[in-house]
This record gives sequence, structure tokens and C-alpha cells, in this order.
Amino acid sequence: MAEKQNIDVLIVGAGFSGLYQLHTLRKAGYSVKVFEAGGGLGGVWYWNSYPGARVDTDSSIYQFSLEELWRDWNWTEKYPGRQELVEYFNYVNGKLDLSRDISFHTRVTSASFNVTTNRWCVFTDTGITVNPRFLILCTGYASKPLLPDISGLNTFQGSVYHTALWPQAGFDMTGKRVGVIGTGASGVQVIQEAGPIVTHLTVFQRTPNLALPMNQSPISVATQTKMKKEKYPILFKRRLQTFAGFHYDNVPLGTRCTMSPEERYLFLDDLWNQGGFHYWFGSFKELFSDQEVNDEVYAFWREKVLERIQDPGMQRKLAPEKPPHPFGVKRISLEQSYYEVFNRPNVDLIDVNENPIIEITPKGVKMQDGAVHELDVLVLATGFDALTGSISQIDIKGMDGISIGDKWKQGLSTYLGMTVAGFPNMFFPYGPHGPTAFCNGPTCAELQGDWIVDCLTYLRQHNYTRIEATQEGSEAWVRRVGNIFSKGLFGHAKSWYRGANVPGKRVEPLNFTGGVPLYANIIQESARGGYTDFTLTSATNTQASYKL
Repeated sequence: MAEKQNIDVLIVGAGFSGLYQLHTLRKAGYSVKVFEAGGGLGGVWYWNSYPGARVDTDSSIYQFSLEELWRDWNWTEKYPGRQELVEYFNYVNGKLDLSRDISFHTRVTSASFNVTTNRWCVFTDTGITVNPRFLILCTGYASKPLLPDISGLNTFQGSVYHTALWPQAGFDMTGKRVGVIGTGASGVQVIQEAGPIVTHLTVFQRTPNLALPMNQSPISVATQTKMKKEKYPILFKRRLQTFAGFHYDNVPLGTRCTMSPEERYLFLDDLWNQGGFHYWFGSFKELFSDQEVNDEVYAFWREKVLERIQDPGMQRKLAPEKPPHPFGVKRISLEQSYYEVFNRPNVDLIDVNENPIIEITPKGVKMQDGAVHELDVLVLATGFDALTGSISQIDIKGMDGISIGDKWKQGLSTYLGMTVAGFPNMFFPYGPHGPTAFCNGPTCAELQGDWIVDCLTYLRQHNYTRIEATQEGSEAWVRRVGNIFSKGLFGHAKSWYRGANVPGKRVEPLNFTGGVPLYANIIQESARGGYTDFTLTSATNTQASYKL
């Protein structure tokens, strides 16, 4: 690619969103390039090479809805592992010839907007510079790993790996003394894999993960062939009709009030037996807003989990009588043998609230009580500076010369969860203030991706070269996101849903929690109104502003 090349669109990231944007924009006649920091397709699935990495969404809906793709593809499991997901993305590439417009091992380092040309100037760590009319950040919500601020971490003489930065060639933990800090999704998956094969496993837990049974199963070609004929188009349409973009949904408000205690128990038991997120996103709608309902759902969860844990001390730490936070307002993980791991004699569980980590020594982890847990391997399952961090790690400057990271330190501001006032011609699907953390990834990628393509097509048809969210529209959107968020129980958990996992980060709603159908209606309403609360500028520098 020539330096300082003028193109229509630059996409950053080659995961679900980036690949969907590339395909749809090329079909619409745009010149498009993708810069990807990794060495392959898949976004998070390229980076997630740690042991046990697996998606927690049913494979039937965790894929693109394009018939030319699903028609000839078959999964081997209901919840595919990382390797199969990588194979899927390679299959997609073979079908759509995407990689010819992708530069791998190319990390975007900075970008600034030129108000004279109405183009972005984008710089990379390889020296390539491009000037796209539009910049689309498909960086996902989890692309900035969060490393713990623990004294002495760099002195440890063993192997240290963050789960998001695991060696691509793999790393064998067999027979080693392993410590895992963190019990989020990646922590749960690593712990399941490590327990049976390591000499000793020490898990350092701050908050118990209220994990749900995955109920994994193989899926035959015959079953999928039948589903493709009868269900696939229906499932893909159904994704846009449910709160979280799945093919099932929470039961309507008020349903629980009509049920007897026995009926409610059997209802929850049925959800539990279905596995996956049915117990979370197929449960009572009041789960997210009514503490009494939430307590009932937690009590049932705890009853089921306690049956699988033998030691009373482990029971207290993993499934405490008093919930650590309302059920479902912090990211839930799916598990296959997580709780059984803690029945093993070679596994210890340290509650760092009772006995905090003081420092990392050359030999292991030193606790407040003076004990040092000697290790060969230290796994950092400590999550991400989610949503905003994925974007603000790039030095993107708006028209006022202020970086987006500095702007957001004063409070997150977006419009429609896809644009920012003062940053024209820039979009970001699957990012802050969208339904991101509460939406199936491919659902979000296609919903927002289609909106962006339609928007750019509208601008081209009407000879506009610039689009920018208004400050008034952004302020109204921030209030709307905050109002919806505050009606739920989400504020009762210290979670990455609101940035509370990052020391020093402003704690505020980072996600639109009104559900996919409401979100889809809002963004389409803006489009139908000629892109309300955006200022559109033509090639002759005439402006049009559309207000709600």
C-alpha cells in the first residue's frame, strides 16, 4: 500500500465487525482497507489463544447471517473452541476474499482530522499513513488488556502471561505449579483446563464468578443441515427481536407475578437444564431491576452450585449465602467443570479480600499473612480496560486537537453509541454506549454495521463529505443511557460494565442497557429523519443540521 493513500474508508480491526464492514462497504462500491494489529483474522479470537478459550454463545447464532457463508459451513460443537473459530474466519476469508484488503501486523497509533480536506490522517507503527474519508474503529470492547498494579510483578522468575497475550504457539502447563489471578471468563476457562494437569493450582479470587453450566454437546452435520432448511433464517431474524440479540428472551414483565412458587421453581429448573445463557437472558425480565426477584434467582443458582462443591470452606467462597452482587449485573461466564476443579486436592482458592496480595516475589505470590505461594507459572486473568480503552489507546485527536482519551476522562460522551461530537466521519460499532456487553457479537456487528453503510451511502447520494454528531444530541444520548442504566441493579456491582475494574477510571454507564430492539429502533429513527442530531457538510461546504 502506498503511503498517504487516499481511500474512502479505513477500518481498524479484523474481527466480526471489521470483516462485516469490509464486505458490505466493498459491495457498496467503496475503496476500503483494514489495518489489523494481529497476524490473522478473528479479532479477539486471534488473540485468545489461552487454554480452554471458547465462545459462550450458541454456534447457530454466533456467525454471520449471510447465506453464502452459513450454507456450506458446519460446526462440530454447540459452543466452539478457539481453534474452530479461527477456522471459521479463515473459511469466511476464502469465501469473500477479504484478506486482499487487510494489512496484518499493522497497529494504528494515531489519527487526526483535517478540516480542510474532510479526511482523517492515520498513522501506524509500520510507517504507513493513509487519508481515509471515513474512519471506522472495529476495535471491539476487549482489546486493551488490563495488567494488575502489583508490586514486584516484573521480578517473578517464572512465566507470566495475561490471558489476552498468551503465546500464539501455546504454552504447556502440565506438571507445573500454576497461579491464576482473576476469575472472570478467561480465568474460569483456564482454571478448568489447568486443574487436572498441573502439579498444583492456586486461584486468587476477589469476587466469585456466578457461572452457569454450558451444557456443551457435539452437533452433527445432519442436525445442522435440517436447521439450515427450517430454522437458520428465522434464528437470524429473531436475533434482532430479543434483548441480548440471542434467539431466546427474558419473559415479559409481570409474568412472574402470575406464577406459583412451584411453577417458578420448575421454570428456573428448565432454564438451568437448557444450559448456556438461558438462565440469564431467558429468565424473568425483572431480574435486572427487582431485588426480590434477583434474590430468588440467586438462591436457586446457589442451591445448584453447592451440590457440586464438597468442602464447606470452598462453598463459602464460591457460592456465599449473601450474594457478592445482584445476579446477572456482572458478566456471567459459562463453565463445564469449574466447580469440580475445587474438589481436587491439588487446588487452593485464596480469597484476596480476606488475605490480600502484598507483592509478587521472584518465587511466587506473597500474601498479607506472610505466606508465599511458590509458582512456576503466573496467569493474569485480569480482564481489560473495556469499551473506552479499546479506542482511547489510540491517540485520536478531534477537531479541537484534544485526544479522545482526554475527552472521555471528563465523562464518556457519544451519540448513538457509534459516534462522538468533535470527531467527524468516525464510527465505532460494538463499542461504548452501544448494547455491546449485552448483545451477541455478530448481532451487534451486523445491526450497527448496516446502519453505518446506509449512512455513508446516504452521504454519497446527497453529496455530503462530512458528518458529525451534535453536542446537543450527544448530551441527550448520555442522559438516555444513564437513565436506563440507573433503573436497573447494575450500579450494585463493581464491574467493567461501568469501568469500575480499572483503578482511577471514571465510574459511569458504558453500555446501553435498553436491549437490542429499542436500540435498533432509535438508530433507525435517526436515519429515517435524515440523520437527526447530526450536522452534514457538503463538498461545497454547505451544512445541514437535523434535530429531533
